Amino acid sequence: MELEQRLRFTLIPLMLPGHIIPMIDMAKLLAQRGVSVTIIVTPLNATRFGSSIHRAAAAGLSIRLLPVSFPAEEAGLPPGCESVDMAPSYKLIRNFYIAITLWQQPVEQILAEMEPSSSCIICDKHIAWASETSIKLQIPQIIFDGTSCFTQLITHKLRASKIHESAAPTQPFVVPDLPDRIEFAKLQLSTSFNQGSVDVTDLREQVREAESQAYGVVVNSFRDLEKSYADEFHKVKGGKVWSIGPLSLCRDDDLDRNQTSDDLTQVFVKCLRWLDDRDPGCVIYVCLGSLSRLSTDQFVELPLGLESSSHPFILVVKEGSISTEIEKWISDEEFEERTRETGLVVRGWVPQVLILSHPSFLNEKLVVQILETGVGVGARAVVHLGEEVKPENRVTRDGIRSGIERVMDSGKEGEERRRWARELQEMAKMSVQVGGSSYANLTLLIQEISRLGA
Repeated sequence: MELEQRLRFTLIPLMLPGHIIPMIDMAKLLAQRGVSVTIIVTPLNATRFGSSIHRAAAAGLSIRLLPVSFPAEEAGLPPGCESVDMAPSYKLIRNFYIAITLWQQPVEQILAEMEPSSSCIICDKHIAWASETSIKLQIPQIIFDGTSCFTQLITHKLRASKIHESAAPTQPFVVPDLPDRIEFAKLQLSTSFNQGSVDVTDLREQVREAESQAYGVVVNSFRDLEKSYADEFHKVKGGKVWSIGPLSLCRDDDLDRNQTSDDLTQVFVKCLRWLDDRDPGCVIYVCLGSLSRLSTDQFVELPLGLESSSHPFILVVKEGSISTEIEKWISDEEFEERTRETGLVVRGWVPQVLILSHPSFLNEKLVVQILETGVGVGARAVVHLGEEVKPENRVTRDGIRSGIERVMDSGKEGEERRRWARELQEMAKMSVQVGGSSYANLTLLIQEISRLGA
């Protein structure tokens, strides 16, 4: 433990809630193991997420947030635009990456002046300049990727084989050399292989180059969830892969409820009271994430599909430029009033993990085909950021209703799916406990960095 206590990790997340939150969770886990942790963020994100860190520090953990000014205006972004989800248009995504590039100089200077210096940098894979900085400062760099080993292995196999390049847009092909037969059409692939209208090819190449230079990869998953894919990806990366998730399980529910603002606390209490009146395992929770911005036309299919399923649901409606039209539809259709007995509509950001931990809650190929805990709802192509929904990637209310009915089915198929989901839940909890695979992997990561610094 004495050696571990001398370690100092610096974490640099991408400026997006879905990326910052798991890295904060990781920071807490490292600090609980005796590592001194600094999380470098922008001033706005220090305010957004600071209370959790301050409370952990007050409890005796060696952990801190270090705000570094973000050059938003210099990159052509609106003043104070310090998170990707705050960009008023997807057309400004390139500007945001330019700002991240400009951010290198002040962050690098701080890292160079740290005393004692960092033992390791764990950086979101989208902060591509971190590899250059780590080489310059001679500090080992670990990439954090919030996706699964399943996703990363498929990405690797596609890049190696280039099989998608000769495929027609809607022609299914089998990804080679995987533990299972996995088929995709080119239109279903991510923007790494299927460029949208906003061309960020050069930026993605920078990310790929940075990934190749990193010492290793930390994954927010656990081995038993995707054993064969974790083992194969481990081989691909020469053993430098550490699956240490689910990171969200490090949280103390009661403490984390207290970290939220008064407004969020009211939202959380409202959701919990509503859930308390529902039977366990019966509620559908729908939240499309920080970056998803459905058109009003496509959004309408979602609440109508939920309503027609007759199952209890919570629907999170994002705030943003399109929200005025969506709110008008909700009001004109009296949607909240007519679904009052079965549905709850929540606006803005919600404490998602805490809601999902309530007893009323129970990447498509992994969930549907490999884990068999979910079903598809009819999408046949990826929707690129900022683009209109096309017929091939439109999801209809009938598809949503059908998916809900299959998942919530009280018959043999539905019960087996829920039984296996509950089993995976218990496996996830065990993985982060002493003796579990994720706990052991975190130990191995700490020991590896200790060895490098010896």
